[in-house]
Amino acid sequence: MSNIHQEVNLKCSPTHVYAALVDTEKFAEITGAPASGDGADGASFSAFGGYVVGRNIELVSGKRVVQAWRAKTWPEGVYSIARFELHPAGSGTKVVFDHDAFPADMKDHLAAGWQSNYWDNLAKIG
Repeated sequence: MSNIHQEVNLKCSPTHVYAALVDTEKFAEITGAPASGDGADGASFSAFGGYVVGRNIELVSGKRVVQAWRAKTWPEGVYSIARFELHPAGSGTKVVFDHDAFPADMKDHLAAGWQSNYWDNLAKIG
């Protein structure tokens, strides 16, 4: 298993980033990818048309999102942990992101995907 650590500064508030991460309607609007689920602690979700599925493990409004997360192509029962820490930074947000326990051969693909699917799209909102 492998891990990814990324830090990104966004122009939008922690409240907006949090909503984009847990509200599947907002997520779909921002990314242009189908998503479904309930943005509550313990609730399951799917994103990117079902390619990614998971469960919200810990939600602290405007501060933290921790999810058990997996791609449908991974071996059955393999889940990773995606952790988003949201820190106010002026009028924006510093996101400290860690993704752990995914299949090692997926590291480059996932690191690029977090950038293009999440950070680039979130950078467009303000």
